[in-house]
Amino acid sequence: MAFPSASGYNNLPNGNFSPIIFSKKVQIALRKASVVDAVTNTDYSGEIANFGDSIRIIKEPTVNVTTYERGTALATQDLTDADFTMVVDQANYFQFALDDIEEAHSHVSFGDLASDHAGYKLRDTMDAEVLGYMSGWKTPSSWARRSASGDINGTKADSNAGNDELLAANKLDITDFGGSELAGSADAGGNSGSAGEVTSIPIAAGGGSGGITSPLAIMNRMARLMDSANVDTDGRWLVVDPVFAEVLMDESSKLINSDFGGGDEMRNGRLPGTIRGFSIYKSNNLPYLGTGPGATSSTGSEANFGVMVAGHASAVATAQQIAKTETFRSPTTFADIYRGLNLYGRKILRPETLFTANYNLA
Repeated sequence: MAFPSASGYNNLPNGNFSPIIFSKKVQIALRKASVVDAVTNTDYSGEIANFGDSIRIIKEPTVNVTTYERGTALATQDLTDADFTMVVDQANYFQFALDDIEEAHSHVSFGDLASDHAGYKLRDTMDAEVLGYMSGWKTPSSWARRSASGDINGTKADSNAGNDELLAANKLDITDFGGSELAGSADAGGNSGSAGEVTSIPIAAGGGSGGITSPLAIMNRMARLMDSANVDTDGRWLVVDPVFAEVLMDESSKLINSDFGGGDEMRNGRLPGTIRGFSIYKSNNLPYLGTGPGATSSTGSEANFGVMVAGHASAVATAQQIAKTETFRSPTTFADIYRGLNLYGRKILRPETLFTANYNLA
């Protein structure tokens, strides 16, 4: 930085006596928390090796129980060995080069810094893609519904599920809380709407009428539906974005405090304690449409909303393997090339334990 000089002073006019000093303390980019590992089943991670691998998962057979009376001739049931398939069809990579001259004269290790950031970006990319998959969406860079047969990973775990591998009854919208679907053409799920979408649920602390609902009411409904589906109370989770989390925190402090029951700070995206039996995770990687859930509309929206997803620890499986991380000499320049590959698969195992809701601010 050049120091100011008095008018007419011309000694060392270019300021070269004052060197530029580069700090060895590097500003690290802000990073989002990853929640996928915490809410999915990772039992199958050791069974994949290459892109395109398939894992056939056998379903538990259903055994019939029949009334018995004295002298009844017993009928032997044939067990069904049904299965479904998870395909390892997701892969992301990074590659960058560091010239020998750059490495020799640098005051920090750019190779280590960039490799660390690349590892975070691989995790973050997977986190967004898997959260989208389990919510019924795809392409995080420009979110779109998973509605084509080609969007199915392997084979459906439940033949009643749609092409997004989710059950229609488990997708909550404004009509589930006394509101009205916006008029227009029907979407792929048969719901009417001018944008081909279900109308989102407007949320506000304390709720309201005409479809305006409190965050706790949505959680209560999901908990009740899980209870009705015999979903184990242990291992339930909910992933929300900061907008939903803010309105949730605006709810009655007595209700929230009795659920939290502790003062632990948030770690790795998880809020302390549980609410309505759910472990709550906050993420910026959830799907959204338009300007997201921050768009205000008391009648819901089909163009601007966010998506939340709730489930059980057994609902979705992820199988991850860092296939390769390597450094090698460039064949064309005096440089080291760093590259890595993240190979993984994801599969909805129990769609009856997954629930979604579109929402916006009331």
